[in-house]
Amino acid sequence: MRFAFVITQADSIGGSNVHVRDFATALMREGHEVKVFVGGEGPFTVQLKDLGIPYQIVTNLVHPIDPVRDFKCIFELKKLFKDYKPDLISTHSSKAGQWGRFGGKLAGIPAILTAHGWLFVDGVSPRKQQIAKIMETLAGKVAAKVITVCEDDRRIAIEKGVLPAGKVITIHNGMPDYPERANPAAEPMRFVMVARIDDQKDHATLFHALAKVKDRAWGLDLVGDGPRRAEMEALATELGIADRVKFHGAQRNVRDYLAGAQTFVLVTHYEGFPRSTVEAMRTGLPVIVTDVNGCKEALEEGVTGFSVPVHDVDALAATLAKVIDDPELRRRMGEAGRKRYEAQFTFDQMFAKTKAVYAEVLGKSIDSKG
Repeated sequence: MRFAFVITQADSIGGSNVHVRDFATALMREGHEVKVFVGGEGPFTVQLKDLGIPYQIVTNLVHPIDPVRDFKCIFELKKLFKDYKPDLISTHSSKAGQWGRFGGKLAGIPAILTAHGWLFVDGVSPRKQQIAKIMETLAGKVAAKVITVCEDDRRIAIEKGVLPAGKVITIHNGMPDYPERANPAAEPMRFVMVARIDDQKDHATLFHALAKVKDRAWGLDLVGDGPRRAEMEALATELGIADRVKFHGAQRNVRDYLAGAQTFVLVTHYEGFPRSTVEAMRTGLPVIVTDVNGCKEALEEGVTGFSVPVHDVDALAATLAKVIDDPELRRRMGEAGRKRYEAQFTFDQMFAKTKAVYAEVLGKSIDSKG
C-alpha cells in the first residue's frame, strides 16, 4: 500500500517528527510505499534522507499564520496527493493536520490526524485557543479518524464539542527499545530535562524549585534549545545555580544524556503525551512531571515517579528533595518505570494499534505489501 505523511516543520525534531520518522521506517520495512510531505528543509529532512525515506517539500505549508499561503496550501496538497495517489493520508501537527485533511477531502483520499496535543487547552492564550477550536472542529468533520496520544486529549476534544466520541481513539506514544540504561541510585544526583526552551515549557519553575534545594548535592542537564535560552541562562545565574545547570542545546541523540542521569524531569505549561517521559522510563529513570493534560498518563504515581501541580514551586522543590535524598527510592522507581515501558509503551504496541485504525478506515488489512 501507499501512505502519505504530512507534517509542518523540519527545522527541529520534536515528538511528532520522531513519530512520523519511525512509523514511515516501519511501514517501509514491511514493504509499503511511503512519502513524507513537509513544510521545508531542516534537521528532520536530513534524517529522512539518511534513512532513505522519500519526502516532498510543500512550499505553502508554513508555521506562522498566513491566510494567503494557508489557503494556497490546501490546493497544493490536493494536487500533490492526486499525483502521489496514496491509499491513506496520515497528518501530524496543527497546520499540517488541518490543511492535510482538507486537501485529502478535495483529492478524494481518506485522511486521519494523529494529534500530538491540542492548542485549545489551558496554558495556551485564549485567542489561540479560540482559533484552534474552530479550525479543529471544521477539520474534524472531514477526518476519517482522529488519534490522540493521550486519553486527556480525547476527553477534552469530546467535551468541547470538537470531535464526536466515535471518531476519536487514544493510542499512547510508543518508543523503539535501545540498550542504554541509567543507574538511578548513583551519586552525585543529576536531573535531566529534554525539552525546547520556549513558552510551552516551564524551566523557570524548575529553576526556582532547584534554588530551594541548593543545600543538597545535585546537577541538571538541559537538552534542547529555543528562543528563551538566554533568559533561562540569566535566571540560573540570578538564582545562584548556574554552576550546576548545563545547557547542552539541541541534540540529535539524547540517549546518552538520559543514561547519565538519575532522575528525569519535565516541567511544562501544557502537553499532549510527552515522548521524552517514555524515553526516560525506557532508560530506567524515575520521572517527575507537571500534572497537566496527558503528562502523568505514562507514570504510576508514587511507583514509577511523581506528578506535581503546575507552577507549584514548593511542591516541586519537595519532590526534588525526596528523590535527591533517597537513592534506593530512585532505583526502585527506575526499575518499575522500565517494566511499565515494556508492558505498555513499546513501539511495536503503538504500531500495531495504529495499523488497526488504518485498516478500519481502509476496510482491509495492511499487514503485508499491497
